[in-house]
Amino acid sequence: MKNFNVGIIGYGWAASAHIAAINATTAGQVSAICSARKVASEELSARYGRPMRSYTALEEMLEDPEINVVSVCGLPDRHADQAVRAARAGKHLIIEKPVCLTPKDLTRVLQAVDKAAVKACVCFECRFSSQFLATKALLDQGLLGKLHYGEIDYYHGIGPWYGQFRWNTKKAQGGSALLSAGCHALDALLFCMGNEVIEVMSAGTKSVGKAFAPYEYPSTSVTILKFKNGAIGKCTACIDCLQPYYFHTHLVGSKGSLLDNRFHSSELKTSKENWSTLAFKPLDSGDVSDHPYQTQFEAFFNALEAGRDMPLTSLREAARTHDLIFAADRSAALGRPVKISQRR
Repeated sequence: MKNFNVGIIGYGWAASAHIAAINATTAGQVSAICSARKVASEELSARYGRPMRSYTALEEMLEDPEINVVSVCGLPDRHADQAVRAARAGKHLIIEKPVCLTPKDLTRVLQAVDKAAVKACVCFECRFSSQFLATKALLDQGLLGKLHYGEIDYYHGIGPWYGQFRWNTKKAQGGSALLSAGCHALDALLFCMGNEVIEVMSAGTKSVGKAFAPYEYPSTSVTILKFKNGAIGKCTACIDCLQPYYFHTHLVGSKGSLLDNRFHSSELKTSKENWSTLAFKPLDSGDVSDHPYQTQFEAFFNALEAGRDMPLTSLREAARTHDLIFAADRSAALGRPVKISQRR
């Protein structure tokens, strides 16, 4: 018996992946869709093999007492308002990244969720990938020792051939290369190295290729992070490259290093002359259908049932990542380092 009925805001690319993943969990099922593009309830029910309701007005869906959870999958510039309205209606939240595009909106969402006493999960689902669960286990076992350097980079050419391109090029919706896509890499870097960052320095540039000309902001950025414990990190967000998707990971510690799926550990007495290999499915696609949503949503529903906060990707955890993204983008705009206020 599934316990949580989910209403989806939006009926596009991300929503399609959310629907499949939620319905594949043991505790959640999608019961309603709210979309500006009118879709008949009968069509939805036939497509997904269960009764589903269709709404064009968000307030109507939020008034549905049978809906326990709302998944926010609309355009990024609408996420904050939709999340606030859903929280005020007493619905738990699944929020696609980015949660919002400004620090002010992030505060609004946090306050609304806290006031309504609802739980929220943010789609930094790469933390639930086999790649980063294995990487984190290696770190937690102390097999690399104390990390003093890490770089996790996002290379994914989001051009006219890619569905996200139609809105991602606009600053009002994409925000920045780091916010619209590279946020996954920065979040993974924080997952591995910790959240206590004291300063960021970022710079941006842009391809001269005609395919990427519509971008209204620098479509490649590099961010350097200084951690409180003395470690440093780097995150590249490159969405104007012409190459296969690549989620580059390199972590260096006092007892070893990890490079993507290869590692050396003095604790295990592996050879420094040859890499040892971790067996996992790497993050190798930007297609939402390949993302580990099901694992993440299963964890969210289990947490809801137990009355606990979401593990790994709670709103509070995601807010720290967003704070650093906003600071990095500010650094790039000002051309100087930005100190981090640990306000969350």
